[in-house]
Amino acid sequence: MSKDIDSYNEFREYCRNFLQREAVPYQPQWELQGLVDRSFWKKLGEAGLLGMEIDPEYGGQGRKGISHTVILTEELISAGLTAPIIISHNDVLASYINAHGTEQQKRRWLPALCSGEKVAAIATTEPGGGSDSTEIKTTAVRDGEKYVVNGSKAYITNGVNADIVVTAVQTRSGQRGQGLSLLALERGLSGFTRGDALKKLGWHASDTAALYFEDCHVPVDNLIGLENMGSYYFMTAMTRERLSISSVAVATAETILKETLEYSKNRIAFGQPIGSLQHNKFTLANLDTEVKIARIYLNDAIEKFNRKQLNVDDAARAKLWTTNLQVKVAEQCMQLHGASGYMRDSSMGKHWVNSRVQKIYGGTSEVLQEVIGKSIGL
Repeated sequence: MSKDIDSYNEFREYCRNFLQREAVPYQPQWELQGLVDRSFWKKLGEAGLLGMEIDPEYGGQGRKGISHTVILTEELISAGLTAPIIISHNDVLASYINAHGTEQQKRRWLPALCSGEKVAAIATTEPGGGSDSTEIKTTAVRDGEKYVVNGSKAYITNGVNADIVVTAVQTRSGQRGQGLSLLALERGLSGFTRGDALKKLGWHASDTAALYFEDCHVPVDNLIGLENMGSYYFMTAMTRERLSISSVAVATAETILKETLEYSKNRIAFGQPIGSLQHNKFTLANLDTEVKIARIYLNDAIEKFNRKQLNVDDAARAKLWTTNLQVKVAEQCMQLHGASGYMRDSSMGKHWVNSRVQKIYGGTSEVLQEVIGKSIGL
């Protein structure tokens, strides 16, 4: 990417043109096969769209803050493309390896991750648990200069394509969450296997798989940060992850509303456009107002994050509000599209299905309400 592309508008146009050329024509095939081609990852890297916040010394663009990454997310959604895999990759680079990795680890992993030669994933969720990272059962026992890892992970984004998986493991028994550590497990390690791409309701091109570890020997040098500090690293990274999910939520709500307004102006029922019927008009007017409020709320959160002023509680509030709104917009706009929206290959149908999981990953809405409740002294 040219260093001269500094303005947000220029960058947005750059992303839009790239995606229309290199992604949109291939999306149907990617959805059929359940994952994006590895060649696309390299094209993303060549375009400078991976690790944008990483220092150029390690192969990144050295951009400050999350704003450019959010613009890429918005353009992915607008083009009807798979967003979670790229968001997860970029979040892992910035929130874990760049933030807590050693100098040797950064030089070892970041250049290949920024170029798209390698793909990253974060593995926390396990078959018996979801949003509660303190209940991790996967263990890592120190044996000389290696850890012996046993356990499994479930529903891991980039689970098939990932070459470097930042994995949550228990390295010490004790009180909840106090013995959690992060290990980078690399493709090819003995005892590290993965299942086939899971068949999800939505996000069909986002490869999601189970990971299995049976006496998997991981070099001690692959420990990210300090041993038993994983819970703290997760807490700090969760702010960015939830802001990323909020960005998907608002961008999707805006895209759905734009498409529905156009449809409502052209679809005729009872001799007039369906959007002019009072009930539909009021529905769309309310949704338009709420989506515009959500955009202002999100932009404020992004600015705070860029100034390192967005805390974990406010990130929880942003995700709770925006994902609930996304699902509301998808549901009400689906109703306005009628049967045409319920077709599997319709844009509306895909948005509707993809929206539902937003209230699940990155902390369920119920978990977020617990976090917010505690923050206000309840």
